[in-house]
Amino acid sequence: MNTETPLAINRREAVQRIALLMGAAMVGSQAILSGQPVPQKQTPSGFTDADIALMDEIGETIIPATDIPGAKAAKIGAFMVLMVTDCYNDGQHAAFVEGLRQINRDCTAKYGTSFMDSTPAQRTELANALDAGNKAKDPHFRYFKMMKELTILGYFSSEIGATQAVKFVQVPGAFHGDVPYKKGDRAWF
Repeated sequence: MNTETPLAINRREAVQRIALLMGAAMVGSQAILSGQPVPQKQTPSGFTDADIALMDEIGETIIPATDIPGAKAAKIGAFMVLMVTDCYNDGQHAAFVEGLRQINRDCTAKYGTSFMDSTPAQRTELANALDAGNKAKDPHFRYFKMMKELTILGYFSSEIGATQAVKFVQVPGAFHGDVPYKKGDRAWF
């Protein structure tokens, strides 16, 4: 007797499906969609525990905890390490690592303290400035786009994001095109 849920998928399949839904526009999408290692990848992970903690805080600034857990609770730093190590080519990997260092330099220049020691308001202000530079297509801010994409992808493919941040139906039934919506309701996933 088959007891497996017909919609059961593993994390890799979930990430591939989300990448397809995003139009495969994110950095590293070729490796995600193909499921193959990045050709000629030479860069080892090289991330420290301090780097992972910094990525957790950057992720928490992008998707903060409210009445539901934020990106830090979804262990977004560890997810970023996995994706950068497994899916980014050497150039993208180096840009991401340099971006981690740049965030600290920018924070220190602006507030006189590292990102980890800054206040949530300072972190948000810095992230908004980085995002504005990214939207202006300034290549200097390319790393923040990577961090933001990975935060969103990792959060909404995590158990917390998929079950608490959005409405979730494990086994959907019939299609109901006219579902009542109340202001403040979460989106369906």
